[in-house]
Amino acid sequence: MSGEIKISNVTKIFNQGEAEEVTALSGVDFTIPAGSFVSLIGPSGCGKTTLLRCIAGLETPTDGEVLADGVKITKPGSDRGFAFQQANLFPWLTIRENIAFGLKARRIYRERKADVDEFIKLVGLQGFEKSYPHQLSGGMNQRASLARALVGHPKILLLDEPLGALDAFTRMTMQDEILRLKKEHNTTMVMVTHDVDEAVYLSDYVVVMTPRPAKVEKIIKIDLRHPRARGQDVFLKYRTQILEILDYAGKVQEVEYAI
Repeated sequence: MSGEIKISNVTKIFNQGEAEEVTALSGVDFTIPAGSFVSLIGPSGCGKTTLLRCIAGLETPTDGEVLADGVKITKPGSDRGFAFQQANLFPWLTIRENIAFGLKARRIYRERKADVDEFIKLVGLQGFEKSYPHQLSGGMNQRASLARALVGHPKILLLDEPLGALDAFTRMTMQDEILRLKKEHNTTMVMVTHDVDEAVYLSDYVVVMTPRPAKVEKIIKIDLRHPRARGQDVFLKYRTQILEILDYAGKVQEVEYAI
């Protein structure tokens, strides 16, 4: 199982040739090693999700190309799973039926039925298989969403801020869950996030992007072993480095008032 992604000089222009033409990506060029965890971080609206959708095959680059294991991506494929910011579960299906949905759509459910049970166990949802999404917490629904994306054993899992709607403690728990699933299956994972701590905690590489049109500002290799401690000095150094690139590190200045 591989999962290398090569993003080759990708430009994406929406409404090309029209008055409201928008260039979302401009000459984005880098390679994501197989089995690695990469976070895309940058200003809101800079084009991170557009790049993720190009990898998924949901968008086609205006120029350049995206390749998975040397094959040009032109459409969605079963080798790539996608987890969205919201769980997006079907409310009329049980948790088990939601997780199994993709396998049934591909008509491989019978031979892969045991995988559904495996992933329900992996994400800690035993006993909730017959529950409906409205009966579970946001964190549990997000676990189901991750299981649904992973049950087809994709080489690549694309994560579009899947933890953004969760409270801080549930979010940290889910970060550990994602790392555990990655270790279990050696999946290449690419995540869009606005959370610098999350990027440092999870990633092998953090790709810092410029304001739109997005280009690669810097790629930072996070040279820390897992599990990582959020309070350790080297963790905070990486965090500060990324914030400085984004111009959000802040400086303490003297003021003429006090509170």
